[in-house]
Amino acid sequence: MADLSRSDVIKIIALQSDSPKGVILRGVDLSELDLRGLSLVEVNLTLANLSSANLTQVDLSKANLALANLSYADLSEAVLRGASLKEANLVGADLRSADLSDADLSKADLRGANLRGADLRRANLWHADLTEANLIYANLEGAKGLPLNLEEWLKDKT
Repeated sequence: MADLSRSDVIKIIALQSDSPKGVILRGVDLSELDLRGLSLVEVNLTLANLSSANLTQVDLSKANLALANLSYADLSEAVLRGASLKEANLVGADLRSADLSDADLSKADLRGANLRGADLRRANLWHADLTEANLIYANLEGAKGLPLNLEEWLKDKT
């Protein structure tokens, strides 16, 4: 099978925009693209490069973003409900008001990420690096892997 070019991948996303379920885009380079508002439910983006991409209001429910590079991506108001972000690079990502409920963020690098007002209910944060992450107004109800003394930990981070 021939490797797909960046433009081929964009065409696939456009053609599948009504029902992208099950599309496999493993390891593709979508860095710096404007993908805002797309529905990418259950898409496999393992190892994909989405650094500095505009993913505002994108629906990535149950998507696989394990080991993906989302550094400095704009994911504000994105829906990542039940998504796998295991070991993903989210350094400096904008996740303001994003829905990360039931998401797996284990071992994710969230250093400097903006999670202001994000929904992290029941999210798995085991061994995630939240150094200098903004968690103001984030809903952490039922989240797993948080420090035992969360209030003190949050004070130290703000």
